[in-house]
Amino acid sequence: MLTLAGLKPGEVFFDLGAGDGRTVIMAAKEFGARAVGIELREDLAKKALSTIFEEGIQDRVTIINANMFNVDISSADVIFLYLTTSANDKLRPKLESELKQGARVVSHDYEIVGWRPVKVDNFCENPKLGYPTHTIYLYKKI
Repeated sequence: MLTLAGLKPGEVFFDLGAGDGRTVIMAAKEFGARAVGIELREDLAKKALSTIFEEGIQDRVTIINANMFNVDISSADVIFLYLTTSANDKLRPKLESELKQGARVVSHDYEIVGWRPVKVDNFCENPKLGYPTHTIYLYKKI
């Protein structure tokens, strides 16, 4: 997903609904990005912070325990979403108004209705199944 987004060292990566922080940790460790996770649930935000400190990457990763609709995302080069289609639809006006030109949005499994993806990638998490089990949508703000 981060490869599809073309995430580069030094770019700012946001995960809206960061959960336990695995995506922001990967963005920082494997891609050299400055990563910000927004997580509403306090228990998940604390778990993410704990892992970030264990990994020693607290200088490159920030976890914000807040509602994603109340956080400024204008510095993002890449936004990652693993939300439902209806949640993406509610988030769309915020993305349209706050993201800078050229920012990329990667959505796992759920499209952003009304936006045209620049790329769609299907992949199989379990090769034994033999058919795609996930779809990644890549969008770019123009």
